[in-house]
Amino acid sequence: MSELMLELGAKALRLGVPLSVQLDLTYRCNERCVHCYLDHEDHGEMTTAEIKGVLDQLARAGVFFLNLSGGEIFMRRDLFEIIEHARKLMFSVKLKTNAVMIRPAKAKRIAELGVHSVQISLYSHRAEVHDEITKLRGSFKRTIEGARMLKEAGVQVSFANVLMKGNETDYPQVQALAAEMGVGFNVDATITPMMDGDRSVLSLNIDPATLEKVFHDVSLVGATEDFCAPPPGAMDAADAFETLPCSAGHTAAYISPYGDVYPCVAFPLPCGNVREQDFGDIWRDSPQLEEVRGITVGHLQGCSSCAHGGTCTRCPGLAYLEGNMRGPSTQDCEKSFARTGVPSENLLAKRAQDSAKSPSGRAVTWMVPA
Repeated sequence: MSELMLELGAKALRLGVPLSVQLDLTYRCNERCVHCYLDHEDHGEMTTAEIKGVLDQLARAGVFFLNLSGGEIFMRRDLFEIIEHARKLMFSVKLKTNAVMIRPAKAKRIAELGVHSVQISLYSHRAEVHDEITKLRGSFKRTIEGARMLKEAGVQVSFANVLMKGNETDYPQVQALAAEMGVGFNVDATITPMMDGDRSVLSLNIDPATLEKVFHDVSLVGATEDFCAPPPGAMDAADAFETLPCSAGHTAAYISPYGDVYPCVAFPLPCGNVREQDFGDIWRDSPQLEEVRGITVGHLQGCSSCAHGGTCTRCPGLAYLEGNMRGPSTQDCEKSFARTGVPSENLLAKRAQDSAKSPSGRAVTWMVPA
């Protein structure tokens, strides 16, 4: 992250400005990805006029970065009308799509509107694997074609590669394909529970050995000497009470297709609805957002005293979906263990719990040394 962006974020935090918002335009989608956390039915998504009104509210509140996502955003026939309105309001617009519906005219229009970038979901370099995950035959071919059309139109493109059982060994080839096409690449080893709390999709999480390999891959993380070093130990108490868990609810927020406001797309704590109240008022006055903002690392149960406290990527949304936004996130504990080889106290406790449930008495999830 550039120094300018760090300064911008710090200033937004001091002033209480919602610098960045993700707005999901729809949960409808032409794919049915096996790991997706969304319900793809339309339960009354916002109209064009409502969305334009929300964009006006966001502009008044000081939002600058606007991420338009879904579902699949091109399922909305009014997509370009929405983007046009956003650009008139001077938002820096980023799009998230599967690119299946991209054609040359659409790619050209995206470029003409000055969209900052487009992130495209790509799960494998092998068509059969990608299509098996999306459950849409021919989706790999059409996604790659869409990415090429955007690239040829002069749009900045990147591939987002979510790892799960079935594609976990394909990321080096996806990374190579991205380099060949001249587009960006990022990999994510986190499977997110359904927004309604259903955790069955977590069975798709990759196994610990593969997760460790990912976190030690120099092409992904750079200098492993620093990234994979042993945890530095618990944070100093004063520092812990000054450190925020993440930007959710502080400089960032998420709005669903139905107008519901949350701290983050991965943090489904209801904070208000823009159909009933102005976004600026929700941002400023929501008791739920106020509670989120009052939580520092020092308040997190078991986290501030954890050896990984200073380096953990703990997500408060994942912790919330585990039942306690002030507690640890087991998925993030797994990542810390994969990175350093040192288990957290929470992970050891979880292992003991799982061992007690296993008929054999052995741990059923984590390979943690005794």
